[in-house]
Amino acid sequence: MEETLRRILALLEQMNDRRERLLSAFLSGVLRGIGTMIGFAVLGTALLWLLQSIARANLPLISDFLAQVVTMVKLRMQ
Repeated sequence: MEETLRRILALLEQMNDRRERLLSAFLSGVLRGIGTMIGFAVLGTALLWLLQSIARANLPLISDFLAQVVTMVKLRMQ
């Protein structure tokens, strides 16, 4: 019970300290942005890999379209 009260008091002190709140919010935003960037990079890479695999399978209609998409994306990345 005492430990819980100490934690609550520490949180209240942190909430009253404006500088601490701003720093915490800033770091939270930066880390969220970095996580989003890494997540999009991983998902984008996986999607490109999947599209290239489908294009290499030489499916008649899909492979031509996907080959164009992959080529456009590769040109954009350079």
